[in-house]
Amino acid sequence: VQLQASGGGLVQPGGSLRLSCAASGTVFSIKFMGWYRQAPGKQRELVAQVHKSGSSKYADSVEGRFTISRDNAKRTVDLQMNSLRPEDTAVYYCNAVINPDPWSEYEVWGQGTQVTVSS
Repeated sequence: VQLQASGGGLVQPGGSLRLSCAASGTVFSIKFMGWYRQAPGKQRELVAQVHKSGSSKYADSVEGRFTISRDNAKRTVDLQMNSLRPEDTAVYYCNAVINPDPWSEYEVWGQGTQVTVSS
């Protein structure tokens, strides 16, 4: 399974961006899809994640500003980022937990996409 991410770029504080990620390949199911980010000198952190049931969770720092959405049929996950702040600047990575069969799972990462929030 491969993850292909798109979106990102440069935006002014208070602006919006949308990240998209699509999974390709043969799977039994995709348990979780989500986004992580890593800022320079910091550890990679979870931004938002959505279960195949639709339940989602967010980092406290983005709650109320970011919205994650998932299309199970298309195997895509989007992250709508509003009210962006300079501290949101990071490389954003798409992530998925794959079930190749009903009894096992593994993690897959997409390529990173840069988000820069600056005036």
